[in-house]
Amino acid sequence: MATFELKLPKMGESVAEATLTNWLKEVGDTIEADEAVLEIATDKVDSEVPSEVDGVLKEKLFDVDDVIQVGQTIAIIEMEGEASASDTAEASETEMTAPAPKTVAAVTETVISAKETTQSAIESSEDRFYSPLVKNIAKEEGISQAELDGISGTGKDGRVTKNDILDYVENRGTQPAPQATQEKAAPKTAVEAKNPATAKAATPVSVNGGDEVIEMTRMGKLIAHHMVASTQTSAHVQSFIEADVTNIWNWRKKVKDSFAKREGENLTFTPIFMEAVAKALKDFPMMNIAVDGDTIIKRKNINLGMAAALPDGNLIVPVIKNADQLNLVGMSKAVNDLASRAREGQLKPDEIQGGTYTVTNVGTFGSIMGTPIINQPQVGILALGAIRKVPAVIETPDGDFIGIRYKMFLSHSYDHRVVNGALGGQFVKAVADYLEAWDMKREF
Repeated sequence: MATFELKLPKMGESVAEATLTNWLKEVGDTIEADEAVLEIATDKVDSEVPSEVDGVLKEKLFDVDDVIQVGQTIAIIEMEGEASASDTAEASETEMTAPAPKTVAAVTETVISAKETTQSAIESSEDRFYSPLVKNIAKEEGISQAELDGISGTGKDGRVTKNDILDYVENRGTQPAPQATQEKAAPKTAVEAKNPATAKAATPVSVNGGDEVIEMTRMGKLIAHHMVASTQTSAHVQSFIEADVTNIWNWRKKVKDSFAKREGENLTFTPIFMEAVAKALKDFPMMNIAVDGDTIIKRKNINLGMAAALPDGNLIVPVIKNADQLNLVGMSKAVNDLASRAREGQLKPDEIQGGTYTVTNVGTFGSIMGTPIINQPQVGILALGAIRKVPAVIETPDGDFIGIRYKMFLSHSYDHRVVNGALGGQFVKAVADYLEAWDMKREF
């Protein structure tokens, strides 16, 4: 029988790995071409991996919660037909390298060793992942679950890498083994993994009889880690400004029906705001930067992240690439498409990567302003407050008078390590100026 290796496909230029979240097929199940075999997750996007051929699932090479690199073989699918060349080559290699017969003592030792290995099989917990490579090294070196759980990982979120376990094996005889615990070590946050000195012992939470214990979702845990890491990394400071958007309110009300009829798209306020932000970033390019250690990376492209609410209450940030090159129609189509597919869980991994600045609309939930947390490694994020009808002083050549105006607050959080108050304030003022200078005669 011929076999086919199902590999983790390339999912975007900046996506290198994914976590296996669910097997949709079991060994022995029949699979049709283009039928989903498993589900994976990359940061905030869940995807399915389909089969490219018809056949039967012969072998799974990874377990749920394992992290898989792009291009790695995930499963073996058996197809009808002659044995594949790779199978024949592997069989020949196995025969050529088959070990010599063992003595009775050696066989006995192997059986005992295998029994001990079986009794102490390495498992990944919900939050502490071990790759198949790390598991195999632990198995070959006789490292117990307790020992492995005690190794400090240097990978993402404290994950134990190949180098971590090899370093432990090399120094195993010269240092005491990690203390075995009755419970597995608690997973480290991204901040604790980066700077162990900041790690603090978790305070136990008392649970009473009437309390409900709710397990955080995978996305919830990722968001929590990212938020803590961002506040620990950046020196957050905010600038606030109130913008008069009466002209935008009235203009949109006048043209939204004709816009929808001509373009087949709803005209919301979001693309108008995103257009103003993109213009301001062109005026102040040092807001369109990233921090990498002690260096600053000035981004060539303006890629706007747009925070979107999901049905479960979490947020996801799809990215509008080259936003400064889009007219209002193009911006509207991009905003509506990304927001719709975000709610339906149909975003591609590459569509939430590569953002250079982020905008979040807290006004959607009725908030008049907010202090958003920076989306690392960016240096700024703008929160749009709710548009309110308020009394305001209107200046005219004939004097001042009180009128009803539509206004909103813009809240700008920025990284004070690299953005000073002048730049942070000037940037958000520029956004407000573009909004207030809206041309009522503009054609869309």
